[in-house]
Amino acid sequence: MRKSITYLFVTAAFATASAAANAEKWDMPLAYPANNFHSENAAEFAQCVKEKTNGGLEIVTHPNGSLFAGNDIKRAVQTGQANIGERVTSAHENENAIYGVEAIPFLATSFDASDRLWKTALPQMTKVLDSQNLVYVYSVPWPASGFYTKKEINTVDDLKGIKFRAYNAATARIAELAGMVPMQIEAAELSQALATGVVDSIMTSSTTGVDSKVWEQGITHFYNVQAWLPRNTVFVNKRAWNGLDDDTRNAITECGDITYEKGLEKVKSLAAEYLQTLEQNGITVSPPSPELEAGLAKLGETMTAEWLERAGDDGKEIIEAFRAQQ
Repeated sequence: MRKSITYLFVTAAFATASAAANAEKWDMPLAYPANNFHSENAAEFAQCVKEKTNGGLEIVTHPNGSLFAGNDIKRAVQTGQANIGERVTSAHENENAIYGVEAIPFLATSFDASDRLWKTALPQMTKVLDSQNLVYVYSVPWPASGFYTKKEINTVDDLKGIKFRAYNAATARIAELAGMVPMQIEAAELSQALATGVVDSIMTSSTTGVDSKVWEQGITHFYNVQAWLPRNTVFVNKRAWNGLDDDTRNAITECGDITYEKGLEKVKSLAAEYLQTLEQNGITVSPPSPELEAGLAKLGETMTAEWLERAGDDGKEIIEAFRAQQ
């Protein structure tokens, strides 16, 4: 009897060791700090996949641009340098206008509206990703974007000449239309850029402001203009995806769906907390003046028309379907 028990233990240990040896490991580059909620979502997603595959697939997250800089992540996954990664979707609008649907100013300015817009655009988004050797997994929004400045801003004219951090085509275009000077700066480099005067203003979420501790870099005001809700999207290299068995692919999809829902609820609860943190650290948080809001709305009208022209029939179909839901 004792020999049988010993045999069972040895067999189980051998099976466990064999499974561990045969487990597949994927690196997952992330652009944001480990304590950013997107990075935390990714870590929870990775743990979910590990559990659902019984350790058969281990995803190792690499936050804060430590493996690839933010603007290199999508290319790294496309080319197979990494099997999975996360990127702010609209940063690649210059490749295909559909990537910028989330960043059309003042189109979807609440979490519910952003969610409807994303679900409306998802069939086209998935198609575009597929054409670039990528498989969609999940996407979670940021809180709505606003203006951070080192001085009081009351009108669009007050923005002229300001050195402005751009991270996608939409922010670069806003800078151009408002007479600002756009500078391409990734999130991991933002604190240094603000501290050294490379940029004096940014348009981003309350989350990034807190992550970067902008109050330590001379920022004094946050104007909650509710321009848009950027999104981070997670995708897998298509060849790596096709190399998985059905059970593993299903596990990734299920964990992606779980992370999407949990991530959306998390960011909703965090949005107000981030604004409070800014205020507690001396940032003046306020809505835009009527003059600034009106001026930005005009910029938004121009940019919506430009996006529709670039996106063609596919873009028009998305916007019409989205507006029909309102």
